[in-house]
Amino acid sequence: MKPITIITIILAYFLLLIVFSFFVSRKEEKTNDSFFKGNKQSPWYLVAFGMIGASLSGVTFISVPGWIESSQFSYMQVVLGYIVGYFVIATVLLPLYYKLNLTSIYTYLESRFGGYSYKTGASLFLLSRVVGASFRLYLVANVLQIILFDELGIQFWQTVTITVLLIWLYTFKSGIKTIVWTDTLQTLFMLIALGVTIYFVSDSLGLTSSTIVNFISESSLSKTFFFEDVLSKDYFWKQFISGAFIAIVMTGLDQDMMQKNLTCRSLKDAQKNMFWFTIVLTIVNLVFLCLGLLLTVYAQKNGIDAHKDDLFPILAKNYLGAGIFVFFLLGLIAAAYSSADSALTALTTSFSIDILNIEKKYNAEKQVKVRKTIHVLISLLLILVIISFKYLINDASVISKLFTFAGYTYGPLLGLYAFGLFTKIKVRDKLVPIIAILSPILTYLISIATAIYSFLNMDFSNCEINKTKWECAVEYATNHYYQFGFELLLINGLLTFLGLILIRSKQN
Repeated sequence: MKPITIITIILAYFLLLIVFSFFVSRKEEKTNDSFFKGNKQSPWYLVAFGMIGASLSGVTFISVPGWIESSQFSYMQVVLGYIVGYFVIATVLLPLYYKLNLTSIYTYLESRFGGYSYKTGASLFLLSRVVGASFRLYLVANVLQIILFDELGIQFWQTVTITVLLIWLYTFKSGIKTIVWTDTLQTLFMLIALGVTIYFVSDSLGLTSSTIVNFISESSLSKTFFFEDVLSKDYFWKQFISGAFIAIVMTGLDQDMMQKNLTCRSLKDAQKNMFWFTIVLTIVNLVFLCLGLLLTVYAQKNGIDAHKDDLFPILAKNYLGAGIFVFFLLGLIAAAYSSADSALTALTTSFSIDILNIEKKYNAEKQVKVRKTIHVLISLLLILVIISFKYLINDASVISKLFTFAGYTYGPLLGLYAFGLFTKIKVRDKLVPIIAILSPILTYLISIATAIYSFLNMDFSNCEINKTKWECAVEYATNHYYQFGFELLLINGLLTFLGLILIRSKQN
């Protein structure tokens, strides 16, 4: 496909989003209430459908299919854990947020612990979401660079700048008010792309609608449950429990995802949104895993060297035909931008309200001006962080790195909210930031302890000649010692919880 054709498709897509956002917001007064909360008028079914795309993102679109070759369907164990997490969000967190009538969910920490805890929670979110959104956008920008912009002589930093600028264009007016509607449109594009790709790939493999289910279920790549080795990172209970807590922190304790829920008309609507969102998201993740299996089998049968995050892009561009490539491109962009646009709005909301306190410091007119400035500055920050990733990320699936990072940054949030909700203990507020810093550090030290232990105690006489001592030690640790995975989040949260007990106030 010619570059001019690809550019035309991308521009047409964004023109549609911009026009769509214009009609959604044209009759709305451009206030912060509209930007931050959508005037609490969003239909719950639109929020639920739009959240699918925001939850999956371009990372899922690329990385989940690429995981099948090495991890089979083990990711589904995490997804099943999500169901438990979303139930907790709907029954515990949402009632709290609606009762307090929050704009930023981190305001709760101020009323429960104090100002230092509030700023700590908001800062953790800002760090988590800046890096998380940048991870997601980096993946998409890198794919666009490979399939299009390298050929045109456009540099990576220019690709990133254009990418973020297009997001800014359709979100700067009405923020979350616009995103609730544009995310619905983008989720639709993503699901259409997913369905069309599965149809054509299965057809290429000689499968029909009546045989595809048996083909997937009988494949060794579709193994889902792993109970054999408790030391393995794929062990069921490790992934299931971690999935529940990942959902709680990356959705329930995340301003980005909760901001959409808080635009619903009532708590009941928000809970209906979470119920249907859970069902659809579980099904969609399973379908993505099925796509990954089909793509992996296709590559193996045709002798194509494509693995991990390169699997889907390489097959779509070079082997599956122009039609599939168009759908892949649209699906990728839709998945990526439905996540990134809401992240940009949530970051603007949190920094404006939680860090700058604009609702308390300025009148309505000044608040709008400050918010617009922050919106621009956050956009520039994302550009800088994404460009830096180009030199930091060279291997492994991005989704794995994303969850690992989330374990370190969301862990203190998990500990803070668990302590606040399930105890009545007061703490010395000024010491909370120290606990929030020490907990991830201790978690990291624990995570590398087994590898260090293995290195110090291994008999290197059995090491293969072509491997370094460190490679041998890591391989030995992998086979003989406990492997940490997503449960780093739980360890981090527990350490934070215990740390808060240590700094409890004498006033209790």
